[in-house]
Amino acid sequence: MKLSFQHTVWACNFGFISQAVVNNLAPLLFVVFKERFGLTDEQLGWLILMNFGTQIVADILATRYVDRLGQRICAVIAHLFCACGLILMGVLPFVLPNPYAGLCVAAVLYAMGGGIIEVMISPIVEALPGEHKEKAMSMVHSFYCWGQAAVVLISTLLLWRFSQDMWRLLPIGWALIPLANAMAFTRVPLMPATPESERTKIGTLLRSKAFFIAILMMVASGSAELAMSQWSSLFAEQALGVSKVLGDLLGPCAFALCMAFTRMMYGLHGEKIAVDRALVLSAALCVVCYATAVFSTIPFLALAGCALCGVSVGLMWPGTVSATARRFPMGGTALFGLLAISGDIGCSTGPWLTGMISDAVQTSAWGASLMERLSLSPEQLGLKAGLLVAAVFPVLLLVCAWIRARQSRV
Repeated sequence: MKLSFQHTVWACNFGFISQAVVNNLAPLLFVVFKERFGLTDEQLGWLILMNFGTQIVADILATRYVDRLGQRICAVIAHLFCACGLILMGVLPFVLPNPYAGLCVAAVLYAMGGGIIEVMISPIVEALPGEHKEKAMSMVHSFYCWGQAAVVLISTLLLWRFSQDMWRLLPIGWALIPLANAMAFTRVPLMPATPESERTKIGTLLRSKAFFIAILMMVASGSAELAMSQWSSLFAEQALGVSKVLGDLLGPCAFALCMAFTRMMYGLHGEKIAVDRALVLSAALCVVCYATAVFSTIPFLALAGCALCGVSVGLMWPGTVSATARRFPMGGTALFGLLAISGDIGCSTGPWLTGMISDAVQTSAWGASLMERLSLSPEQLGLKAGLLVAAVFPVLLLVCAWIRARQSRV
């Protein structure tokens, strides 16, 4: 059977689902890791930092070598890295003397795959024939969110139904998706890459004020999205006092569904609102959602803030990527790579900073005094403080989006 570009789109969709698996499965198991292996919040934060730090390295390597090696072979290798890392996540903690070391090794492997996927999928989609690139980009990015929601929903229900002792089977089962998609990328048609002589030079991009603002927006987007999504499950359980099942479903699962809805709706009706204006509105809503999650004393209202944060961050990443690609149409893989690196810096910084602040507040003398005055447990105050500090990122995004919107009107 001859495959069409529609099959390419579906392979890209499942590429983002694979990335959603490697980014969101481990945080669902944070409570399990704490109980089984005695890990601290800071160690969990380092796992997130290691994941996205490795993705940054993969982004840099992909930016330099993808066009030389070819998109097809790099896409296949990326998915195989994801699959191997996921399988080892369920194996190494029970084989190595130090379970945390096993989790770290697995995180590095699947993060390498996730980073390469991130750099490759967007330019593949951008190069496909068709109009309204912002809509197409938002639609394909929505599958990251559908993947995230599926990971949260299916994994949570399986752990609840069968026992948390079966957690090691989850990453092995989820590894089937990148394995299958590696096979798909051996066959789907791909558009030729932009010739090197026609590409915008990296130095030209980095000297552009517009591109610098795009880099700041990607850092802020990644931080705002991941600080909330990676910690929302633990935040719901420890800071709000709900069960793990309810916390996962009303926290990260609802967050992902809201984010998917935003991206899908913009993918269907994006021509009705300019992307720069949409980014300003998204950033403003994100600030409100963070404030609601942190300051609300009503648990389900705070959870609603977590979930609706998914609506606010849904357009940030794909909107920034597509608008920047439109402004620099000959940027090639380097443009997408630099944006991915910036986004991953945010993805690693936001959750890590949240965990670090949480641990620091819980162990500080003034934190103990504040806990007593506010009648909060150490975990409640710590996670609220961590998310409050992370709220600086949506504020930064709001400022950058407003500047960019003004520039677009000039």
